[in-house]
Amino acid sequence: MITVDAVNALAVVALALLYAQGSVLHWHIYALMFIRATGGAFQWPAMQASTSLMVPEDKLSKVAGLNQALIGLAAILAPPLGALLLDVLPMQSILAIDVATATLAIALLMPIRIPAPKNGGAGKPMGVSEVLGDMREGLRFLSGWRGLLIIMGIAMAFNLLMIPAMSLTPILVTEHFNGGSREYALLEAAIGIGMVAGGLLLGAWGGFKSRLLTGFSGAIVMGIGVSLVGLAPGNLYTLALLGMAISGLMNPIVSGSIFALLQSKVPPEMQGRVFTLMMSGTAAMAPLGLAVAGPFAEVIGVQAWFVAGGAAIILMSAAAYYLPSVQKIEDEGNESAEKGEHKTPIH
Repeated sequence: MITVDAVNALAVVALALLYAQGSVLHWHIYALMFIRATGGAFQWPAMQASTSLMVPEDKLSKVAGLNQALIGLAAILAPPLGALLLDVLPMQSILAIDVATATLAIALLMPIRIPAPKNGGAGKPMGVSEVLGDMREGLRFLSGWRGLLIIMGIAMAFNLLMIPAMSLTPILVTEHFNGGSREYALLEAAIGIGMVAGGLLLGAWGGFKSRLLTGFSGAIVMGIGVSLVGLAPGNLYTLALLGMAISGLMNPIVSGSIFALLQSKVPPEMQGRVFTLMMSGTAAMAPLGLAVAGPFAEVIGVQAWFVAGGAAIILMSAAAYYLPSVQKIEDEGNESAEKGEHKTPIH
């Protein structure tokens, strides 16, 4: 995590110097975004895996909820703050703020000592063959646990449906509700406020005893919220606002519960690999979903994508919860961990 923050900061410093000299080109910005995205592929799984090593199992859902609330708060505050800074500061000064926040993050991480996972190979020299071997082991682990594969497949399907829906929202606002930037901003705010509220709710409540029940119940309600956006008639914009707020409210409950489940059931030494594979799979759905949603929305209408997407989320969540391999996932993780196995047999 510290390395990623440091590399990102150095890349931003280079871009800030180019802005100061007036010699920045488009490919410089693309290169920076590529570096940051690559770093995120390492940083986010490392953070998730580290959490389970420091947080008691019964508090994982609450910590996940609070993390989701912070993400929602950033989604609300960052865009208007960024717009304000663009009006009052040159770009190199704005980038300097990014470097300062990365430095602060490194300073906060330095004194933290994360316990090494059992059988995790801490301190082992890592060459290319060892890294590739770890990747193969992660794939074997994931492919050998059917319930976990289904959870990953559902997460990928959610991204396939939700990311295009959010990208099509401006068209929905202008063409269906005859609105403008104000109406679009309110929909975005509804999602962000809902995420903060949902994260705080999960942080205080912790969810049902069964994290699967919490996650899939939240997904069903989230699907209802998404469908409401598409079902709202053109003269009932407030119904779309309600649907967006509901989907935002349920988002932290769904993701927080599922990640807490994985943090508690996947052996710590495998979590970085499993989370990386899940992140890669769900991220790959974004461009695919956008490629499909554009023509779909042009032929049938944007609101139809929201209705179909919400209905699909409801049906997938309800069906998956009753699959035996998914229902047993909480017990399977415990059995595997107790035996010290890296791979759970296929059920």
